[in-house]
Parts: sequence; C-alpha cells; structure tokens
Amino acid sequence: MTTTAPTTRRPVAVAVLLLVTGAVALYAAFRLVLDEFAKYENPKAALSCDVNPFINCSDVMTSAQGHLLGFPNPLLGLMGFVAPIAVGAVLLAGFRGSRGFLVAFNAGLLVAWVFVTWLFTQTVWSIGALCPWCMLVWAMTIPMFWVFTIWNMSRGTFGPRARRVGRALLPFCWAFPLANYLVIAVTILIMFPRVLDFI
Repeated sequence: MTTTAPTTRRPVAVAVLLLVTGAVALYAAFRLVLDEFAKYENPKAALSCDVNPFINCSDVMTSAQGHLLGFPNPLLGLMGFVAPIAVGAVLLAGFRGSRGFLVAFNAGLLVAWVFVTWLFTQTVWSIGALCPWCMLVWAMTIPMFWVFTIWNMSRGTFGPRARRVGRALLPFCWAFPLANYLVIAVTILIMFPRVLDFI
C-alpha cells in the first residue's frame, strides 16, 4: 500500500492571491474605520463613499448589522485580514504548513466568507443601500475563500477523496468566485433596478 505525499511545490499563485486580496481587504477595512471616526466626530458628515441614495456608506455604517458584535465590523477586518497576508508570505517563503494549521486557516476563511455573504444579504434586503468599501471587502474575500479551499483540497488536507475532487476542480477554481460575483451582481440589479441611473 502506497500513500501519496503532499506536494512540495511552492504555491506561488495561491500565496500571491492571499497577499493581494488580504492587503486590499485590509486597506478597505482601514478606510471604513476612518469613516467610522468621521461619523463619531460629526454624525451628520457626508462620507466620500456617500454617492447617492443607493450607494451610501453612512446608511450601512449606522445600521445594527454594521455593529454585529457591539463594535464596528471593520475592526474585525483590521484584525482578521492580517492572517491571509501572513499566510501568503510564509507560503512564498517555502512554509508548507501542517494539516491542522491549514484546516484552521481554511475554517477562518469560511467564517469570513459566511460573514460577508450575510452582510451582503442584509445590505440588499434589509438596509437598502450599498457601501463601496464593504463591497471591496466582499470582492477580496470571495476569491480568497474559494481558490484557497480548492487548492487546499487538492493538496490532500481534507483526505484522499477531497484531494481527488480538489485536483479535478483546481483548473477551474476561477469559476467559483466568478459565479459568486455574478450572483451578487444580478441580485443587486434586481433589487436596485435604478442604481445604474445614479452612477
């Protein structure tokens, strides 16, 4: 009986994806924190991302959903998006990671994806406004989760069956975030049919 060892090839593409998406999402979270400070200083202030009635950060920021745990959601981003940057850096440096480490990191990405998906549904169906910086966070979290998960499966982290599935899906991993983007875009256009009139 033979077992297939995990690949030792350095995952440059995955590492760069984590670095870029993590850095961009961290910047967007930072900008949201700055906007929160501006709102605390002057609650009536118009933010730079308050573009029109549909694209309006203030409405999202002052909602209950924007403070899910009792403090501004962007603070979670400031803490959380450091992780993919760090993981991307160590993967580029040649770190392969233990199974437990990769499973834990993948679980964190799943939590982030579920959270931004929930925020998307709340933004569209409850708040009724879109936040550009929030949408940038969504746009970075989506490929971060899908691509890393499929790569992690192909590596054998979740067992031999998942490894076979991951290897079959890996050449098409781009299709999963693309489908995710399309669902969001179509939903927004259906729920906000006049949004394009204001852009």
